[in-house]
Amino acid sequence: MLKKILKYILIAGLFWFIIHSLYITYDGFTEPQQKADLAVVFGNKVNEDGTLSPRLKARLDKSIELYHNKQVKNILVSGGLGKEGYWEGTEMKKYLIKNKIPTEKILVDNSGNNTEKTVINTIKIADSLKFSKVISVSQFYHQTRIKKLFREHNFKNIESSSPTYFEIRDLYSVFREFFAYYL
Repeated sequence: MLKKILKYILIAGLFWFIIHSLYITYDGFTEPQQKADLAVVFGNKVNEDGTLSPRLKARLDKSIELYHNKQVKNILVSGGLGKEGYWEGTEMKKYLIKNKIPTEKILVDNSGNNTEKTVINTIKIADSLKFSKVISVSQFYHQTRIKKLFREHNFKNIESSSPTYFEIRDLYSVFREFFAYYL
């Protein structure tokens, strides 16, 4: 009897994981339907030589696309001090400037050491500048949790946009995000 119950619990958990993972993927690739005051680019690795990781570069390229398509008016780059010794936000700003985004349209948050800190800092910045709409820019598997965190902090007008950059580690990341979402 106990084996049968455990079997059903395991099967139910597996189905929940599959359904949730499919939702994360669908949600992460749903493009924004409206314009926003701000795109927030979530930080990622800056390499030891100061170059941006391909994943981070893809995020920034997506924010540049949103800016040039006039879907966002400003771009906030957020990250912390990586173990490689670079402030992610500062390095991301340099990349945006090299790609013809006007300096006055770029905001930097070098205190966004994790997803929740970036969300909290973004809300503070958006409130102080009277921005009411935000588009988060990160990998597809990250977006559902980002939007959940914005809503938990009483910021409801949040959409997302993800680059079409994939790597094998995304499979692990979907798995990780399933658990991170519920913690």
